[in-house]
Amino acid sequence: MKSLAGRLEKLLHKKDEISTTSDNSSSEVSALSDHEDSAPEPSGNFSTFEESIELVKFSKGNNETPENLPGGILLDQTFGVSPKDLNKILFAPHSDFMTNLAELQGTTDIHEEPWKLISEEGKSCLRRAVTYTKAATKLVKAVKATEEQTYIKANNNNEFAIHVIVSTPDIPYGNTFKVELLYKIIPGGVLMSSSSGEESARLVVSWTVNFSQQTMMKGMIEGGARQGLKESFDQFSSLLSQRFKVVKDISDKDQMLANLETEHKSCLAVQYFWNFTVVSTVFMLLYVLVHIFLCGSHELKGLEFGGLDLPDSFGEIITCAVLVLQLERVYYMILYFVEATLRRENDHGIKARGDGWVLTVALIEGANLASTNSTETPDPYVVFTCNGKTKTSSVKLQTLDPQWNEILEFDAVEEAPSVLDLEVFDFDGPFDQVSSLGHAEINFLKHTSAELADLWVPLDGKLAQSCQSKLHLRIFLDNNNGVETIRDYLANLGKEVGKKLNLRSPHRNSTFQKHFGLPPEEFLVSDFSCSLKRKMPLQGRLFLSARIVGFYANLFGHKTRFFFLWEDIEDIRVLPPSLASVGSPLLEIILHKGRGLDSRHGAKVLDEQGRLHFYFHSFVSFNVASRTIMALWRTRTLEPDQKAEIEEDERDDDGGKAFLLEESGPHFVVEDVKMTKVYTMELPLNIKSLMKMFEGGELEHKVMSKSGCLNYVTATWENVTSEVQERRVCYKFSHRISIFGGEVNSTQQKSTLPNDNGWIVNEIMTLHNVPFGDHFRVQFRYQIEKSSFAHNSCKCGLYIGLMWLKNTKFEPRITKNVIGMFTRRSQEILQLVEREILLTCQ
Repeated sequence: MKSLAGRLEKLLHKKDEISTTSDNSSSEVSALSDHEDSAPEPSGNFSTFEESIELVKFSKGNNETPENLPGGILLDQTFGVSPKDLNKILFAPHSDFMTNLAELQGTTDIHEEPWKLISEEGKSCLRRAVTYTKAATKLVKAVKATEEQTYIKANNNNEFAIHVIVSTPDIPYGNTFKVELLYKIIPGGVLMSSSSGEESARLVVSWTVNFSQQTMMKGMIEGGARQGLKESFDQFSSLLSQRFKVVKDISDKDQMLANLETEHKSCLAVQYFWNFTVVSTVFMLLYVLVHIFLCGSHELKGLEFGGLDLPDSFGEIITCAVLVLQLERVYYMILYFVEATLRRENDHGIKARGDGWVLTVALIEGANLASTNSTETPDPYVVFTCNGKTKTSSVKLQTLDPQWNEILEFDAVEEAPSVLDLEVFDFDGPFDQVSSLGHAEINFLKHTSAELADLWVPLDGKLAQSCQSKLHLRIFLDNNNGVETIRDYLANLGKEVGKKLNLRSPHRNSTFQKHFGLPPEEFLVSDFSCSLKRKMPLQGRLFLSARIVGFYANLFGHKTRFFFLWEDIEDIRVLPPSLASVGSPLLEIILHKGRGLDSRHGAKVLDEQGRLHFYFHSFVSFNVASRTIMALWRTRTLEPDQKAEIEEDERDDDGGKAFLLEESGPHFVVEDVKMTKVYTMELPLNIKSLMKMFEGGELEHKVMSKSGCLNYVTATWENVTSEVQERRVCYKFSHRISIFGGEVNSTQQKSTLPNDNGWIVNEIMTLHNVPFGDHFRVQFRYQIEKSSFAHNSCKCGLYIGLMWLKNTKFEPRITKNVIGMFTRRSQEILQLVEREILLTCQ
């Protein structure tokens, strides 16, 4: 303590050393040494920054590592510099790095007060104030800001923690809140310094907003602060990276996973079986065996005979019953333990297969798990689900705070997964119904890789929320095939869209990620200029990636942005042009109930079922945009097994099957298409009445609307020749007919039979926005003629055929499905025609 007092004296009175006599100096030191057991409360300036830091290291109460602030991580990087030097560069007075950063960000009028040693709550710490003028933005003028910087940790292990409170009272609502930042500087670790022998330092910056008053603008203030801090620290990181090499923690995942120690089965067995039931049963069994050994043989009594020894008293009967019940209970415990132990081997430690995006989940532990039975402790295990695949952890017996330390890997997939679903169950045996202890959903796009690497996940559910249950996970999402995975994905998607999709530039991808705060692995597929329909149309851009649909607009500095996942979408519809859409078709996107709530400010409608509706229009090329969006949606909604089956079975024939449809000729029927007669129907109608179905009048629109056709539009019949007439028809299938919706464009031609005995109607139908719709065309032939069985009646025969434009091994399956569907549909239409005509006649 005397040495500390001497150091304090030297630092506080260094300027007066020349004029102070040695006697006075020694007396001051003596005075300080008399109070060596009391906490020092000095306050003053220091000659050097290093001396002030050394003084804080000697102070008590500065060894606790603070937790990251709840607002999130702004920066988490490791640099090739020692922690001590990095701390000096960032917080030493008049640092050239901070000067360069101020010039880059347009900050002026910087004034730094000297560091002072203060004492708070028995702890000594350094504090200073820094004032400056922040550069003006599009929305806010240049304002004065004050930072109060406090060292809350500094030790001999080169670990530093600096708490910063930023006040901006001159901005709107600036008196109601303060922004808090926490800088943590720690050694980079052995792996990063062992190869080169140089030190490294890890810098973690977190943030939060502390409100001193309640305000309705809280959400807007937090959003603005988040965006401003992110942009500021992007520049901070870029400038610091130019000065020091960024150390990529390539081995962080392996290092973290290697540190997980799995427990031994023998320890688990001892823990499970070391209870009163098992111990008492073993004791009773040994006691009986010793008794049998000591008794030896005895004479037969009563009804006993050789080989049959009956109890000789009621006490013996009770003893045997208790022993049998105990043995039965132990037997079932052993079966239960074996089943639970075998479950442990299901997925733990199984390595991922294939190339692409590999998801690795390290299940560390659980805390405060719920119990479905107040008299029993649960036996929890966790089921993880991602992209339709599941992985199961081991069962931990009789615990509310299980320790798993298990690693589960999902096989590689072409598309990066968006969410991970997990659910905790209570194991009740192989054939009993399991009970859920809680569930959760982890959205990878809302967490940084640093946050996913060490994440506590709170569980949802009544039981879980009442107990505040949570799981400790470490999640890693890696692409083991590099950029080739992205190129393959774009190539396959281009086949669906019918347009080549190219890899976007790094700058374009970086801008896209910055707009929506996305992780670095998210890549842009395509983007389109369009308008968002709300109360007033808002012009912006629609961004499409493998996992999200995002909209961004910047109107005079007011930014509108939102995104939702492809998995959130329930339906996509194409609506006809209207006056509100300025004569442009609309693309309506409907989300599942309760999904995409973060983007509700961009929705036009929230329907009675709790679904959000988004409307986009005024695309430069509506067909290209709608095809791309539908293709991406179908890709995400198909199951992985279906995708793999399509990739394996589909053969791309460059030549394909060439069909030339001479639609301008009198007959556009393709002769080599096999037409199948599906039925002949007798109708109590004359031919003229039935042909009203093809006249485009009220009857046709009414019948087609009832049969599930939306937005039904027909053109007028035009003469192709003197004997053949032609028209166009377009409509959309309702979801009652097809879950994909789908659009229909068809060309119909009609001509009379010889001797005016009836009509032939040929139709070629093109399907859009349905799976494999670009692989084939559907051809129909209606043969309508007089009936030979009854007067004033007719019969209608229907022939259906498929002409294939591209080869696929799904031809038999698709042919059967299409013919069956259109057979049922045409019968329904004819029955509706018959009913409507007969009702009209009555």
